[in-house]
Amino acid sequence: MPNLIVTLLLTAVIAIVIIGLIVLAVRVAQRPRNALVGGGGIGPELIEQILQLKASDQFDQAVFLVRGETGMSHRAAARLVRKIHPTPPPPP
Repeated sequence: MPNLIVTLLLTAVIAIVIIGLIVLAVRVAQRPRNALVGGGGIGPELIEQILQLKASDQFDQAVFLVRGETGMSHRAAARLVRKIHPTPPPPP
């Protein structure tokens, strides 16, 4: 009889863990960590603000701006800020 109770409890715990992992996987798949909030993109105004902050040596402020506007993680926002460069003027 004690073996039956232990087996039932163990089965219930395993089932709860599996269900929890499935729920977690579904939530992660619905909104990846670095997805942009609101489906919006990086607009030209945001890029201009980032370039201005970078030009005045305010890299951290640019990262915080990107994080606030997009919902990106700190690492992804810093990567984006590093990659944004002013566009060179077109040749004459």
